[in-house]
Amino acid sequence: MIRSRYKRILLKLSGEALMGDQGFGISPDVIKYVAEEIRSVFDLGVEIAIVVGGGNIFRGIAASSYDMDRASADHMGMLATMINSLALQDALEKKGMQTRVQSAISMHEVAEPYILRRAVRHLEKGRVVIFGCGTGSPYFTTDTAAVLRGQEIHAEVLLKATKVDGLYTADPTSDSAAELIENTTYVTVLEKQLKVMDMTAISLAMDNNLPLVVFNLKNRGNIRQVVCGEAIGTRISK
Repeated sequence: MIRSRYKRILLKLSGEALMGDQGFGISPDVIKYVAEEIRSVFDLGVEIAIVVGGGNIFRGIAASSYDMDRASADHMGMLATMINSLALQDALEKKGMQTRVQSAISMHEVAEPYILRRAVRHLEKGRVVIFGCGTGSPYFTTDTAAVLRGQEIHAEVLLKATKVDGLYTADPTSDSAAELIENTTYVTVLEKQLKVMDMTAISLAMDNNLPLVVFNLKNRGNIRQVVCGEAIGTRISK
């Protein structure tokens, strides 16, 4: 019988991962695939919380570079994460999983407000919880929101699903000698400014000793393998 290494996880999905080969928006095939991957972990009895980015719809940092006020741009980005959260909720429930979306910005008609105790109770009851709108404050990325929520719900690990296999010694697209780094430390990521997550998120994870695993979402079965303790992607820890 396959057993999970973790009882409770937080999965961070980038908005870009939901685009597939499109240049914008949500790919129906990709979100269906993601729901199937999450179901494979759910079937192991793992409690799953998810934070989704909004970069496939709107990126606040990019907009602020075009002379838009950063706070306004970030609030627009938060609303984009809610669109993704609701789409993912629909896909998960079609796979037979009870799901709750909680928002850091009040929008009672479409999502619950973020209440920590309620979120934990949902997880204990076997529901998947999706956290939308980041931290609810501008200037903080969804990476930082993922670490914050992961720490608040006492997740045992944060899984960062990306479009690459993990961290490399060099850029694998331009250097054929680049090797995958299987294990590294928070300090190394900060010192070398590796672009796996923003520095605030890494610092927060380090301060609270929350392990991070960076892996490729596109490889079928990767989420389940990581949860079962297999050496997939890059593990960042103390």
